[in-house]
Amino acid sequence: MKRTTFVLLVLCGSAATAQAEALQADDQAPIQQADGEIEEVIVTGVRQRLYQAGTLKDVIQKTEVVDKNLIDARQAVNLSQAVATSPGVRVSNECSMCGVKRIMLNGMRGEHTTILTDGIPLHTMLAGYYAVDAIATTGIERIEVARGAGASLIAPEAIGGTLNVVSAEPQTTMLEVDAALEEDDGYLASLYGTYVSDSGQTRASFVSQFDQHDKFDTDDNGVSEAPLQDNRSYILRVSSDLTERDNVTLRAAMIDSEIFGGPTSRDSIGEVLREYDGIESAQLFVNDDVREAFVGKPWETTEWIDTERLELSGSWLHEFSGRFNTALSVGYSKHDQDSFYEGFDYAAVDKLLYTDLRSNFAINDAHVLTFGIDRRDEDMRSDSVAGEISDNYIEDSFDYEVIGLYLQDTWQVSDNLELALAVRFDDIKADFVAEEKPGTEIDDRILAPRLDARYRHTDAWSSRFSAGRGYRAPLSFFETDHGILDSGDGFAIDVDALEESTSATYALSFEGARLTGTLSIAYTRVRDLAAMDETEDGVPLLTQLDETASVLTSDLALGYEVTDSLSVAFALENFQYDDAFESAYAIAPIEQRANLSFDYDQGPWSAYASMTWVGSRDLATYGYEGSNILGGPPKSTRAESYWTLDLKVGRDIGENVTAYVGAWNLTDKTQAGDMDTPLFWDADGGYDVAYIYGPLRGREIYAGVQMRF
Repeated sequence: MKRTTFVLLVLCGSAATAQAEALQADDQAPIQQADGEIEEVIVTGVRQRLYQAGTLKDVIQKTEVVDKNLIDARQAVNLSQAVATSPGVRVSNECSMCGVKRIMLNGMRGEHTTILTDGIPLHTMLAGYYAVDAIATTGIERIEVARGAGASLIAPEAIGGTLNVVSAEPQTTMLEVDAALEEDDGYLASLYGTYVSDSGQTRASFVSQFDQHDKFDTDDNGVSEAPLQDNRSYILRVSSDLTERDNVTLRAAMIDSEIFGGPTSRDSIGEVLREYDGIESAQLFVNDDVREAFVGKPWETTEWIDTERLELSGSWLHEFSGRFNTALSVGYSKHDQDSFYEGFDYAAVDKLLYTDLRSNFAINDAHVLTFGIDRRDEDMRSDSVAGEISDNYIEDSFDYEVIGLYLQDTWQVSDNLELALAVRFDDIKADFVAEEKPGTEIDDRILAPRLDARYRHTDAWSSRFSAGRGYRAPLSFFETDHGILDSGDGFAIDVDALEESTSATYALSFEGARLTGTLSIAYTRVRDLAAMDETEDGVPLLTQLDETASVLTSDLALGYEVTDSLSVAFALENFQYDDAFESAYAIAPIEQRANLSFDYDQGPWSAYASMTWVGSRDLATYGYEGSNILGGPPKSTRAESYWTLDLKVGRDIGENVTAYVGAWNLTDKTQAGDMDTPLFWDADGGYDVAYIYGPLRGREIYAGVQMRF
């Protein structure tokens, strides 16, 4: 199948989107007739038939799609790698020790992105910090990126937008195995098996993926700039058409992720903990210079996070008639984190139960109503042995409850104009439950409207406009500035309001025979944006900005098929933040970025190359200050521009085997090797690891083979 580098599919209406999904999901089986001719019978499942009829999908707004072919071309083994270079998406590494990743949409922060799995929100805010690198791409059909507040009927807290990870619907019974080795003990091993019954009514899939990426210490000072990452995933999914009008889909996933960063002299957390004595060294680096050899105790730079996730979800779809259907969806996740941050231990268990009852009713050929009720119950409980030693320690445990009602009318106004008019009403309670924090911090009700519109100017040109309101309850100390690290005295709270946002997006698209392109502009403003501060006693304080913060983003994405075998894609992005938003960022975001990629597929050969350029920035505007030498001159606050290159070449060996070789960051461009170390001393003489503005991982060469049975 031909790969295309630039995949910009717009979900421009219930019917159009549904038809594409139905075609992807159909199971085709040839049947021998009596006269010897072959008749092709297409078995269409209940969900696929309703998608095709246009009575199940609820969005028409501009949506970028990263499909399986592009995921494979990028050798993306997890979610953050798969979307890293997509327009309007930025994956931010916010710690050189713990490797915390934030997926940012439309210039917003990571906590403003909601991750859905098959349309169900299974990832909580806590899971958005360390779990995104553990979301396996094996068995994924596509990733839908919808930007803007209210981008999903069931995720109004997605101020930046949503990422919907869509599982592949099995077509045949088969087995696919992928194995690759990387430099420095890295590897990928995945197994994807599918089963389709003879009738096509039952479809099942199983995923097992293991991947590991070793530490990076480019400047050889004994402290890693990027941690060890070790991920293991097991996923089972079953979809069955019980009757001609009923479909049940069940999914279960177990994920285990370990991150270990800091001293390169130790290979496991066990070694570090056996040497832990709680007594700080008189000197951490030779000559008190973070660029020279680390001479402190291993635990003083160790950050270790072990995450275990359990995900269970199910959906029952019943079709009452060709115009009316109802789906009941239930999702449960348990996120169990055990961690050690340079002497401070932190354990947390975050449980989420989500229920959604949704109906779709086609009033006539012009109007489809979507309406429903959903409930989200989340409770997080944390614990710290080191914290409990202190008489002043206060935990950051919380309860979060949202009950919402929603209604949307998808209106085909004319042949050229489509509208989706939606509104949600939510009752929200957010309560930090420690005895030292009496009362409920947030008890509010909010109305969140949204408008999506598409207008076809011609067969090639179309405009899309979206505007909406969103909200979010500030809940986590992971949000900014490493609030978790200085928490020996607990967590102070000064939060009493929801973050509330309004956003508007306009996109002009062209779709020609060989050339496609989209020019987008989006504006978002947020009131009561969460920020990290500290009390007079130095206790981390979760508070909110008095000023309204805003960001303006624009991007141009072009794709051109040079020949039937070669396609080229180009994307240019610009982000403009106001002073309030800049002050709320712990790590300087991207301001300008460009990406140029080539995709070649001819005969047995395939090749993919992606070059990314990031513009220079003034780090002082984001509050960067520090020095390499304790008490010495300040570090530079100018982040120079840089570019990186990813490359992959594959060759088919027969019909069922593909061998490939490639590299991430082939030019080996890194901050510590080519710019400056992310380590620094702050003005108070404290040591930190977040002076980050460039690539932390260097060149990683890999080679592998994919086999299909």
